Amino acid sequence: MSELGLGILVAIVLMVALWVPYLVKEIRRGKATLGPRTPVGTGDAHPGRRGDPAPGQPDAQADPYEPRTMR
Repeated sequence: MSELGLGILVAIVLMVALWVPYLVKEIRRGKATLGPRTPVGTGDAHPGRRGDPAPGQPDAQADPYEPRTMR
């Protein structure tokens, strides 16, 4: 084995020795959440409308600009 091959082998062994503990720790830790958490309920893309409320929600509030409600 030449000196160049031995040098490459030593570099690879050192790289693996340093990376493996770090990668094992990161994989066990899992995905990190960045920034503040999203408040509950903001993920409703289709929140429903009057007469057709969103699933699991009470009936929607009456429209304040409807002629029947403006007295």
